[in-house]
Amino acid sequence: MLHKINLEHILFLDIETVPLHENFNELDADYQELFSNKTKYQRKEEFSAAEFYDRAGIWAEFGKIVCISVGYFKLKDEQRSFRTTTFSGGEHELLTQFKELLEGYFDKPHHLLCAHNGKEFDFPFIARRMVIHGIQIPNKLDLFGKKPWEVKHLDTLELWKFGDHKHYTSLKLLTKILNIPSPKTDIDGSQVRDVYYQENDAKRIISYCERDVVAIAQLILRFRNEELLDDNEVISV
Repeated sequence: MLHKINLEHILFLDIETVPLHENFNELDADYQELFSNKTKYQRKEEFSAAEFYDRAGIWAEFGKIVCISVGYFKLKDEQRSFRTTTFSGGEHELLTQFKELLEGYFDKPHHLLCAHNGKEFDFPFIARRMVIHGIQIPNKLDLFGKKPWEVKHLDTLELWKFGDHKHYTSLKLLTKILNIPSPKTDIDGSQVRDVYYQENDAKRIISYCERDVVAIAQLILRFRNEELLDDNEVISV
């Protein structure tokens, strides 16, 4: 069924997240206790809550989005291109801009959102941060009361699982085994926090995030047994 989807109806996306603050001691006492309780199982006895705080960006309660990169296909006269753009800056602003994109251009029933591990991470993280900021969740992210077939989400990790719910495969590994150019040519997700807080290099994070979006689109092409994008077909707008 995947090959029957019009590629122009898919919005590919990826997000980059960091802890709300650079250091654990910047949290007030309540948040420090709540973070300690939240991470107790993961930390066990190996790390203190303060030592574990550099991973806070994986939780919407203790992290924030620093950019959302999106990509979409344009098909015309047997020519194709893949266009990427990124929303960055203040979190409220970038979430609002992303919401406007969804509601203005990708809100029809046939439109789909696609990410790698999006159903477990990107989609709920965006929705939770919107609630925190008092932003109305757009229809494509509002799952309340919807039947499974009404949820217009594609997940390249789920496609690779083929029903095996115990299986996790990273984007880096999946691109490697499917002979897709790796998006991890500069940094990886574990380094985003330091690049953001210590290097203050938003452009580097955006570039990394957009490469991930291209890689996710390449995965869909590979799953459809279609020719991969070349560099000339990828346009940053």
